[in-house]
Amino acid sequence: MTGHDSTSSPSEHATRRIRILGASAHPTGQWVTQVGRNLLTDLNEAGICARFLIRERDAKSTDAFDAVLTDPAIQVVTTGIRIPRMNSIMERWIQTCRRELLDRRRKSTPDRKEESA
Repeated sequence: MTGHDSTSSPSEHATRRIRILGASAHPTGQWVTQVGRNLLTDLNEAGICARFLIRERDAKSTDAFDAVLTDPAIQVVTTGIRIPRMNSIMERWIQTCRRELLDRRRKSTPDRKEESA
């Protein structure tokens, strides 16, 4: 995945459990709305009742996405503008994943100098 890919991974703040719901190189509003439906299914199967969903202010998170989540009484809260601490748990998790995945990929990928020799 490149730096422009999108991963949908909501977290439960009380348990710090991360639910990876999908990844797409070209996410659309329809894709994000379907991910919201998948989230509701996962929560129902796990017997979890979510009260809030904090989401970024992204054009891909459409009104249809918010409507899917407000039906079961989940309050959708958008992150504040220039308030990084509002979603700090996810920001830290994303940075950790990037560091660890990139570090492991670099270690497992042979150097180009060795390939040409």
